[in-house]
Amino acid sequence: MRIASDPIHNLYDFEVERDILFFKVNRQGLVSFHGVNYNLKKPMSSEQLAKLTQEGTFAAVASNCYVNLQKVISMNEDSVCLGRDATEYKNLPLSKRQLQGLKSRIVASHRISS
Repeated sequence: MRIASDPIHNLYDFEVERDILFFKVNRQGLVSFHGVNYNLKKPMSSEQLAKLTQEGTFAAVASNCYVNLQKVISMNEDSVCLGRDATEYKNLPLSKRQLQGLKSRIVASHRISS
């Protein structure tokens, strides 16, 4: 029998910008990361959280919810579709006001990166 030489990956080791679609912060300091096929809760310090939100990859759509701007596939009238492509995605329900704010952040981020 041959054993694969791949190292065992820790469930909590992931690249936030690459793997996470959105995350929510609760009062106890736990951050709930949402990927395509998983949800993980991880404690984070306020400094770590500030670093995530200041890099420009994530936009606040609510006081406790941040969306990965690079993962936005489409927007409906009541939700945003996040994922890698049309086969692997999650829908996040948002109000019209939250969607409008997200649209303006996406337009602004495309202007800055161009």
